[in-house]
Amino acid sequence: MIDFFLDAYKDTSELQIILEIFAFVFGILSVWYAKKENILVYPTGLLATIITTYLLYVAGYLGDMMLNAYFSIMSIYGWYNWSKKDNAADSLPISRTNTKEKIIGVLLFFITIFVVFGVYNWFNHEIKKEHYIDILASGIFFTGMWYMAIKKIENWTLWIIGDLIVTPLYAYRGLGILSLQYLIFTIMAVSAYLEWRKVLNNSQIKGIVK
Repeated sequence: MIDFFLDAYKDTSELQIILEIFAFVFGILSVWYAKKENILVYPTGLLATIITTYLLYVAGYLGDMMLNAYFSIMSIYGWYNWSKKDNAADSLPISRTNTKEKIIGVLLFFITIFVVFGVYNWFNHEIKKEHYIDILASGIFFTGMWYMAIKKIENWTLWIIGDLIVTPLYAYRGLGILSLQYLIFTIMAVSAYLEWRKVLNNSQIKGIVK
């Protein structure tokens, strides 16, 4: 098991290893802060995605690279959105998606798939079977990131599905650290979903009482 994690880094520079460690730590922190509805989800997530975007560019995984570049952009949007106050007392509350947001989510999913597929073709990269899984996960994560930015509980459902898809994918590619990270993400996403659902249910009960 130890060899599985270490063999892939035999020919890796010290700088790249250090960057992967930073991305790993900040990525875990970001999911933890998201679970707690803490706005620090965005600065920590932004650091993790910027570093990861660079590392994936170097590795040549264009779908994953685009995904993390998008995460960086959405982290800035989400940071702004979570900071915005609707009134003096309440920030953006957790809620469920309405019909319009569900439709937008489905459209975003399919648009993402077509765009990532187009990028692979544009750069004349051979699309192997594993890349189709990568493209599918990109669509799921793109939509999940947008739902998180507007605090929709469904974001965690998409994160769980996406994490379960890419965890074995990264293991197959020999990227043990990333595979471990997404396994941890899966566990944290399940916990976060349960915590957000509890908050949402409590807020709905309070609304009924009022």
